[in-house]
Amino acid sequence: MSQLSPDALALYRAVDEVLHCQWDPIGVASVPQARDEYHSYLPHVFEMFRSGSNEDELTEYLGDVANNRIGLSASPEHDRAIARHLVSWKMALSKQQGR
Repeated sequence: MSQLSPDALALYRAVDEVLHCQWDPIGVASVPQARDEYHSYLPHVFEMFRSGSNEDELTEYLGDVANNRIGLSASPEHDRAIARHLVSWKMALSKQQGR
């Protein structure tokens, strides 16, 4: 993470916040000791952004993680809303950075 530009670091941090506070499939957002619960998925979601993945691809990945890695039923509507929110964060940061 230390090799990231300030712009990329801002996006990385935004993705981290969205995954922890909003996606939160196991419901640990209010537990301070669980702040790193989704960090293992963070680099992949971030790289998906950097490689140009779209809302559908993000939705699919989030559902796959919840279902196949965490062992919960997928929640396609929730995953879509989170993917949409992530995309809007990326767009907002890009505008803020003049791109």
